[in-house]
Amino acid sequence: MPAAAPPPGPGTAPAAAPRHVPPPPLHGTALVLGTLSLSLATFMNVLDSSIANVSLPAIAGDLGVSPTQGTWVITSFGVANAISVPLTGWLTQRFGAVRLFTASVLLFVLASWLCGFAPSLELLIAFRVLQGAVAGPMIPLSQTLLLASYPREKAGTALALWGVTTLVAPVAGPLLGGWITDHIAWPWIFYINIPVGLAAAAVTWGIYKERETPTHKLPIDKTGLALLVLWVGSLQLMLDKGHEEDWFHSELIVVLALLAVVGFAVFIVWELTAEHPVVDLRLFAGRNFAFGALALSVAYGLFFGNVVLMPLWLQQWMGYTATAAGWALAPVGFLAILLTPLVGKKVSQWDPRRMATGAFIGFAFVLWLRSQFTTQTDFTHILFPTLLQGAAMAFFFIPLTTLTLSGLAPERIPAAAGLSNFVRITAGAMGTSIATTVWNDRATLHHTHLAETLGQGNAVAAEAVAGLQAQGFSAEQAWAQINRLVDQQAFTRAADDVFLGSAFLFLLLIGLIWFTKRPARGAAGADAGGAH
Repeated sequence: MPAAAPPPGPGTAPAAAPRHVPPPPLHGTALVLGTLSLSLATFMNVLDSSIANVSLPAIAGDLGVSPTQGTWVITSFGVANAISVPLTGWLTQRFGAVRLFTASVLLFVLASWLCGFAPSLELLIAFRVLQGAVAGPMIPLSQTLLLASYPREKAGTALALWGVTTLVAPVAGPLLGGWITDHIAWPWIFYINIPVGLAAAAVTWGIYKERETPTHKLPIDKTGLALLVLWVGSLQLMLDKGHEEDWFHSELIVVLALLAVVGFAVFIVWELTAEHPVVDLRLFAGRNFAFGALALSVAYGLFFGNVVLMPLWLQQWMGYTATAAGWALAPVGFLAILLTPLVGKKVSQWDPRRMATGAFIGFAFVLWLRSQFTTQTDFTHILFPTLLQGAAMAFFFIPLTTLTLSGLAPERIPAAAGLSNFVRITAGAMGTSIATTVWNDRATLHHTHLAETLGQGNAVAAEAVAGLQAQGFSAEQAWAQINRLVDQQAFTRAADDVFLGSAFLFLLLIGLIWFTKRPARGAAGADAGGAH
C-alpha cells in the first residue's frame, strides 16, 4: 500500500491530488527565519567548495603527501557532489523535500566532523566523498523551499537573496580558510560547519515540517547509477593519479582509462533506452541545452582549475601565508555581488549570448594578465586581475544558465537543471586535476631548460655558488639554494603557461555560445529561475 505522508486519504491516486496544492507563502518572523536557515545551509555548502583551496599546502604537509595529492581533497568532494545531484529529483519524490533537505544538512555536519578528525589522506578523501554525496540535494532544495516561501510576485527577491549567498561564500571561503589554517588548525575549516549546520537544520525543520511535499515510490535506475559512478570515478581517479603513475606507462592508469571509456559508452546506451533513466540524456537533443551546457561546463572547468592553482602557486613558490593567499583571492566577490542583481534584471531584455561572450572575453583578459606574473610580481598586481574576474563571474552563470534552459517545457526544467549542474560540477573537478597536472609537467620542462642554461653558463653558476659560500653556505647548501630558485622560476613560468592556455581556450569557447538560439524576450528571467 503506497501510503504517502499523514494528512488526507488512503493513498490512492485520486485522494492524493489535493496534496499537490502548494502551501501558502510564509509571513513575518517565519519568513525571515526560514530564509536565514536556508541561506545558511547554502552558504555552508558553497563555502566548503572553496574554503579548502588555500588550506591545501597545510593539509598536504600535515598528512605527509604532496600538494598535488592534496588536491584530491577538492576533486573527491566535487565528483561525489556531481554524482548525487541527478538523484535529487528521485529522492525528493521518495522522501519529501523538507525531510531530504534536513537529513542532507545533518549528514553534511556529520561528514564535516569526520573530515576534521581524519588522520590520513585516504580517510580524509573518503569522508570528503561522503560530504560531497550528501551535499548534492542541498542547493537545489534550498532554492525550491525558498521560492515556495515567498509570494509568486516576490520570486525575484527570493532568488536575489539566494544568489547573493552563493556569491558571498566563495569570497569568504579563502579568507576564512586562510585565517583558520594560520591561526588555529586546518581541521577547523570543517568543524565550523557543525554549529552552522545544526542551527540551519533545526530552524528549517521547525518552520517547514508542516509544508512537506507529496511523496510516492518511484523505481530508480540502479544500473544507470552504477555505470555513472563507474565511469566518472574511473576518469577522475585516472586524472588524479596519472602524473604520479607516469600515465599510460602504468597498468593501473590503462585499466582506469578502459573502465572510463567502456563505462561511458554503456552508460549512454543504457540511459537512452531506460524507462526511468537516472540522467535524461535526451535533453542533449535540444540545441540550446547541448551547446549551453557544454560551454558552461568547459568554462567552469577552466575557471575552477585556475582558482585552485592560484593559492597553490602563491603559497608554495611566492612565500604567501594561507591568510595572505586568501586576501589575494577575496576581491573576486566585490564586482560579482555588485553586478549580479543587474544581470538578473537585464538577462530577459539583453541578448544573453552577448552577455556570456563578454564574460568569456573578461575571463580571457584576466588570465592573460596573470600569464605575465613573475617571481617579482607584487601583491597589488596579483590583486587587480582577481578584482576584474568578479565582473566576468557576474555575466557568466546567469546568462549561460538562461541559454541552457531556454525553450524547455516547465516540467523538464528540474531534470535539465540537475543534468546541467552534474556536468558542470564534474567538469570543475576534472579541471582541477588537469590544471595541476599540466602545471607540474610544464614546471618539469622549464626546470630542465633552466638547468641546462645554468650548466652552459658555468661562470654564472660558479659565481652564484661562490657568493653563497661567502655568506656561510656549504657547497651543497649553495647548490640546493640555487635549485630552489630554479624551481621557483620553473613553477612560475608553468603557472603562466596554464593561465595563457586557459585564456586562449576561453576565447575559443565563445563559438559554442553562438550555436545557441536567443531566448524569447521576457522568457529568460523565468528560465533563469530554475537555474540552480
